[in-house]
Formats: sequence, structure tokens, C-alpha cells
Amino acid sequence: MLDDPLQLARLQFALTAATHYMFVAFTLGLAPYVLFSQLSATLRRDEARMRAVRFWGGLYVVNYAMGILSGLVMELQLALNWQGLGEVFGYAFGAPLAVETMAAFFVESTFLGLWIFGWDRMGRWAHWGCFLVVTATAYASAYWVLVANGFLKWPAGFAIEDGVAVIDDAWVLVANPSALMGFAHVVMSTMLVGGAVIIATSAYHLRRRNDPDRMYHRSIRHGVVLLMIGLIPTVISGGVQFTLLGKEPPTSGATYSAAEIAAIEQGHGDGSSAQVFGGLGLALMMLAWSLLACVCILTALVWLVGRLDRWRWHLRLLAFVPVLPYAASVGGWVFRETERQPWVVRHHLTTADAMTDMSPLMAGVSFTFFTVAFALLGTVTAWLLIRLARRGPDASPLAAPDLSAPDDLDRGPAPTL
Repeated sequence: MLDDPLQLARLQFALTAATHYMFVAFTLGLAPYVLFSQLSATLRRDEARMRAVRFWGGLYVVNYAMGILSGLVMELQLALNWQGLGEVFGYAFGAPLAVETMAAFFVESTFLGLWIFGWDRMGRWAHWGCFLVVTATAYASAYWVLVANGFLKWPAGFAIEDGVAVIDDAWVLVANPSALMGFAHVVMSTMLVGGAVIIATSAYHLRRRNDPDRMYHRSIRHGVVLLMIGLIPTVISGGVQFTLLGKEPPTSGATYSAAEIAAIEQGHGDGSSAQVFGGLGLALMMLAWSLLACVCILTALVWLVGRLDRWRWHLRLLAFVPVLPYAASVGGWVFRETERQPWVVRHHLTTADAMTDMSPLMAGVSFTFFTVAFALLGTVTAWLLIRLARRGPDASPLAAPDLSAPDDLDRGPAPTL
């Protein structure tokens, strides 16, 4: 495989996409919790609850910033390694990504900046409204990415003119069934990620009897509720997507004939690397979800007997819960992306034709650079998030200034010599 540029490019994209999605899942999973926590604190005028909002919001901001970096590298990788995709489907595939970029960088980032620097500088409802926009645009961004991804799996709403795909029905493109089903599944599955991170962080502090203002006493219950609410809908929304398997997508005038399509797909039958990795991804997803369901049942029983924040063995177990929804998310994406192989755009563009013409050396350099960059980015982000989560609300990037500390300006005039 090391001397095959195509396999290196595919493996590189798989590793970087999986890493980037871990940022996305945490962002989407935590944003609604921060939003409704701030709403509750605002309605109650409760400073203790607002302190918790600053803590969880600080984790959100760090993850968001690092996620932006990974997203930029992902787009650079698309331009460098997959030139064939851009040449033929640059307009149809790139249009949803352009909308997503506008939403993420110009709307979401702007209002997140207002929210970060607007503490105690704007009205409490205006400040909450800023994060409402942040949350809405975060989900809008995810939807437009899935519109682009759904187009690859279920190409529709376009026509080929002079060898280039142009959009001829924007509504069909936006309402792509693969995109709609995928978006529903992402919304539910990221709820599991958010709930698991909230539970793990709360369990860590409760096990050490570090619970200022009973903050973690409340948040561990909120996290368990999120986990239980999202568990079954995640499976249902994921299972619905299997209805598209084996069906022929609308071709809008397929680039390949039926005989050519059959010949290309026959070369990627049983035993191909795509099927092997796809099967492993599906198995990982189902195993992780099953274990998560067992943890949910156990946690519900512990809650019923009133020991949710007291039994140390159980709190120690909950500290490792985020591994499961993250593993399920990565496994699910591996299965989703390998299922359409050997096509990048089903029945229109093969993976081999979509790739930039590179030598084995060029592919190896690209693989090494992007893999190392994402490994460092992921490692640094995990270290920062774990460090901030362990240190608690006082170490949050959004922590309120300590007004009780002496200020040099309040010490009177300096003595004269």
C-alpha cells in the first residue's frame, strides 16, 4: 500500500476526516447544553449556574477554535489530493461547502466572538441571543456539509454540461434523502457525545468531592438525561439510512453505462479493502453503542437508588464513557464513506479518477505531513480539554475576574520620595 498513491490518499483522508469529526461531534453535542444552561441561569438570575455556563462554554470555545484549524486543513487536503473531483463536480459539490463556510466563518464565528467578549458588556438577553445564533449556525453548518456528502452518495439535482456538473435543481440538491437522514443521525449521535463528556467531567470532580455550588451534582444528571434521550433515536436514525443501500441513485444522465458500472463495481466485490474497513467500522459502531446502552441501564439503576454522585466505583467508570460515543461516531463515518466505494460520486466519478495525479513519493509526503499535523492537533486539543476540565471553573478561559483581589489602582497614591 505504501507504493500506491491512491491507497495512501484514501487512508490519509480517512484519518484526517475522523479526527476532524471528533471536533465537530463535541461542538454539536455541547452547544445546546450551554445554550439551555445559560437560559436557565438568565431566567433565575443565578450566579452559581452562570459560573457553570462559563465553565462549559470555555471547553466549547477551545474545541471550536481547534476544530476551525482542522477544518481548514481538510479543505486544503481536498484541493491538493482530489483535483479530479473539483474539476468535474466543483460547482455541484462545492456550492454547499461554500454556504457552510459563509455560515461558519462569517456568522457563527462573529457571534461566538460577541459571546466570548460580551460578558457583562451587553444585556443578559442579548448575550444569550448571541449563543442562540452560534448554536443555530453550528447545526446549519453541519447540515450543509451533509448536503455535500449526501450528493456524493446520492447524486441528484445536477446535469453534466461540457464535462462539468452544474446544478439544475437546487431544491433536489438541498433535500437529498442521504443528507436528511445523515443529518438526523448526526444530531442524535452528537447528543450522546455531549452527554458523555458532561458525565465524565462531572464524575471526575464528584469522585474528588470537588463540587462548588453543587455544579457537578446538577450536570451529571443533565448528562445522563442527554444520554438516555439520544440513545434510541440514534439507532433509529442510523437504521433508516440502510433503506438507501442497494438502491440506484438518480443519475441525471450517468457518466458510465450500466455495463461499465457493473464492471467497475465487480472489481471491488467481496474481500476488497473498502468492504473490510466498512465492516470493521460497522462492527465498531454497533459494539460501542451496545456498551453505551449497558452503561445507560446501569447508570439509571444507580440513579434510582440515589447513589449517582456517591458511589466512587461508578464515578470512576463514568470517567471513561466518552470513548464509546466517539468510537461509534468514527466507526459510523468509516462505514458511511466506504460503502459507496469504488465511487467518489456514485456512478459518475471513480475514486481513482477523482484523485490528483501524484507519484508515490508525493503521496507519501502528503500522507506523512497531514497525518502528523492532525495527530499533533488532536493530541494538543485533547490535552487542553482534559486539563481545563480537570482544573474546574476557576481555570476556564471564560472565568469571571476575581473582583475581591486587590487592584493596584485602589491602593492610593504612590509615596513620594
